[in-house]
Amino acid sequence: MQKAKSRIKMQNMHTKNKIYGLIFDVDGVIADTEPVNAKVTIMVLNDMFDLGGVRPEDFEAGIGKGAEKYVQAGADAHGLTLTEEQVKAAAKLREKYLIETIRAEPLPAFPGVLDLINKALQRQDFRLAIATSASLELSRAILKSAKVPYQKMVYVTGSEITRKKPDPELFLVAASRMGINPAHCVVIEDAPSGVQAAKAAGAKCIAVTNSTTAVKLAKSDLVCDSLEQINLDMIQELIDAN
Repeated sequence: MQKAKSRIKMQNMHTKNKIYGLIFDVDGVIADTEPVNAKVTIMVLNDMFDLGGVRPEDFEAGIGKGAEKYVQAGADAHGLTLTEEQVKAAAKLREKYLIETIRAEPLPAFPGVLDLINKALQRQDFRLAIATSASLELSRAILKSAKVPYQKMVYVTGSEITRKKPDPELFLVAASRMGINPAHCVVIEDAPSGVQAAKAAGAKCIAVTNSTTAVKLAKSDLVCDSLEQINLDMIQELIDAN
């Protein structure tokens, strides 16, 4: 009996001293960027390649995989073959248009995002990170627009990694910089490729249906319609269930 009590006490102490990591994707998680992503990329494909008739749904295969994959998805949907150089040039112009658009028309944070971030920042047992496939300049424009206190968080961008999602590199780097085992982290994602990357990194994943359906996000540990439905106790329980 005494041994059982000692074991429970040790488990409680372990949980009490545990540090939890909370990693946020940006596009589609922090703010509703998908409509402007599609709008701007449609403009780019038309301006550069005279490709008309492109629809927002044509980019679905590229969501969460970085700018070049996003551009490629739109081209592929209409049978347009692009060289690697053309894709890179289109992605560069897309980023320019995006930054200009977001600075002119700021995007607010999704409901629940700032509340969750600010509450976690007040806790000594939580560390936070931004981990995005977007470039530093573009992601910073989005974070500033949404009033996210990213200066208080670890911040990893697509400019710093070599392998895009669904490869886990982005989230492994974020966990490493927080000084936390990926198994003690929860990644907030909105795209199937991001869910796949989070799970491959060994982290838990909460998926929010901002960009696609719950069915397509089913490989995550938890699916929600809004981060208003998520609190820090739920995140701790998800991690402690390891």
